[in-house]
Amino acid sequence: MAFWIELLISGVVAGLIIGLSALSITLVFGIARFPNAATGDTMTVGAYGALLGHRATNSLLVGGLTGAAAGALVGFLGYWFIFRKLAQRSNVALLVASIGLAFVLRAILGVSFGHSQQVFQLPLVRPWRIGGVPVHPNDLVLAAACAMILAIVFAILHLTPVGRRMRAVADDPALARVSGISPSGVMTVLWLLAGAVSASAGIVAGIKTVVSPEMGWDLLLPAFAAAIVGGIGSPVGAVAAGLLIGVVQELATPFVGFTYKIALSFLMMLVVLLVRPRGLFGKLEGAR
Repeated sequence: MAFWIELLISGVVAGLIIGLSALSITLVFGIARFPNAATGDTMTVGAYGALLGHRATNSLLVGGLTGAAAGALVGFLGYWFIFRKLAQRSNVALLVASIGLAFVLRAILGVSFGHSQQVFQLPLVRPWRIGGVPVHPNDLVLAAACAMILAIVFAILHLTPVGRRMRAVADDPALARVSGISPSGVMTVLWLLAGAVSASAGIVAGIKTVVSPEMGWDLLLPAFAAAIVGGIGSPVGAVAAGLLIGVVQELATPFVGFTYKIALSFLMMLVVLLVRPRGLFGKLEGAR
């Protein structure tokens, strides 16, 4: 039983990482109306930014803020120089542009830092024994950090004027524009927020495992699966589906192995699409 509880805790942390990245994908899709394939590599930028900040100051908090700022900067520059200029093009053009941006980011990181794996130099801590179950304090800290980030994002979306404007644009862009909401301002905030959220997911993943130029690509596929399973455009659904996928993958590791557990996210996505095409939390929309 202790073994399975340990896997469950690890799955919750992995699920929160997937949920954060899926939330970034859902935010962009809900407002900009295209799947952002650069989300994974923005996660990697955040991880490397945090690694540099941590090494320079020996403070994990400063490193985390540096990484989040780096991700927000990537999101803003990507919007300002690429996606803003392609706003009138098809969704396919925007998707291809985001794939190109992902390759550019990965190449820059590979040239700058090399392709060897790097780790955060953190002090060793003994696991706590709670009812005979080994619980690593770092896992609890990372889970609490993810929960705090999610609380901040949802507070911005639901308790601030800019969040209400973002939700108005997501619900009905034409009506929002007629109501006097500036699309440019909303999109700028969106990309800053989406970049910071995806970078935060990369920071947590880098602390939990290792940092390498390909880490974001490996995490992008489960993130897309979570965004679809939760219902595209539903922030709550993205986080819930991310948690579900993370827990299922970790609990299935003894049966399918570490290499093949990622396939479970696609299996879950396929089942949900067959049974409930709009996703677990997606809304049924009509068309005419």
